[in-house]
Amino acid sequence: SQASQSQSQSPQQPKTSTQEGVKDPNSDTTPPQLQMIEFAPPQIHDGEETSVIVSAIDLVAFGRTPPEGRSASVVANAELLARFIGSEMSGSAVVVGNSMGGMISLLTAARHPENVAGLVLVDAALPRPSSASIDGTVAVAFAAYALPGLGEIFLRARARRLGPERFVHEMLNLVCADPTRVPPELVAAHVAFARERFETMPWADAAFLEAARSLMVTLAWKRRFVASIDSITTPGLILQGARDRLVPVEAARALAKRRPDWTLEIYEDVGHAPQMEVPERFASSVTGWLAGAGKAAAFAAIS
Repeated sequence: SQASQSQSQSPQQPKTSTQEGVKDPNSDTTPPQLQMIEFAPPQIHDGEETSVIVSAIDLVAFGRTPPEGRSASVVANAELLARFIGSEMSGSAVVVGNSMGGMISLLTAARHPENVAGLVLVDAALPRPSSASIDGTVAVAFAAYALPGLGEIFLRARARRLGPERFVHEMLNLVCADPTRVPPELVAAHVAFARERFETMPWADAAFLEAARSLMVTLAWKRRFVASIDSITTPGLILQGARDRLVPVEAARALAKRRPDWTLEIYEDVGHAPQMEVPERFASSVTGWLAGAGKAAAFAAIS
């Protein structure tokens, strides 16, 4: 998930830094790892230059934030995200979430409305409409994840069989309509991190499975999840790739029908990860929304 906050006096060039989040004084666990970027988008204040600070947080079990006794469930990570916004983002932010991160963003907004000024949902994990088809590869993978013991064997075997490079290329083939659009340097970064994860993070598979299983349970309790979405009061932007194999475009359309106050944009020739496949268009969609329908969210993140 990502959280963004606006402030005045924009820098001329993006500034990037990697750091640890604020440590919980009541816990010995490692603070969440995060990437911080400050850049100047199109103006979202009338007559005033504005900069945006984007903090990309590694949730528990993802990136370099180890569990260390913490749960990796979607609810637990929603609580972590709310605490992070409260301590690092002056209490409120526009939250951007892709896939499971989209679900976590929705849960955070429902449970902690004071921390979420606006939502940008990017191919968010949502209940599948009965009319939507199921991709065979996705169905097999999640069936394996769901079964204790089998999920662990499935992940270990896949890592051994593919290795870091083939693993990344297989994932990109799954999440992108056209993997060749992903910049080579981003592919290389994913390969390097996959190698690091395989070799130095023995907790990764178990934590990932805990997160995946909690996602499936949340989707299974459809009525409860939908009720939480209905309770959200912040502005929202729904971005969806029409060729997403994990989250069908029908799910995004169903959400937009349920929340007509939110903006829906469909990318016709894009898969599950628009931020990687069409980054310029993705950034334009977000900044355009912040300057228009989402301007109230941008102001709320500042105040």
